[in-house]
Amino acid sequence: MFKTIANPADCEVRSVIRFLNAKNVKPAEIHRQLVEIYGENVMTDRMARKWVRQFNDGRINVHDEARSGRPSVVNDGLVAKVNEKIREN
Repeated sequence: MFKTIANPADCEVRSVIRFLNAKNVKPAEIHRQLVEIYGENVMTDRMARKWVRQFNDGRINVHDEARSGRPSVVNDGLVAKVNEKIREN
């Protein structure tokens, strides 16, 4: 029986996938080992296979890639205005 690790960082799990994949461990076995250590909710088998495929395609980064989304509305000017209003009260 192994000690389980709760709430691992995504990059930690991906690093384990990358490591085991480099050792030519099959994706199903990688997922089985992840579940054994991190628990049932660590990642789906399908997602583990996706990461194996990405690493096989040359990806080396285990962190999330920057992606477009809603731009932040917070800027230095807005922060200054909020701080000014706080000081007024």
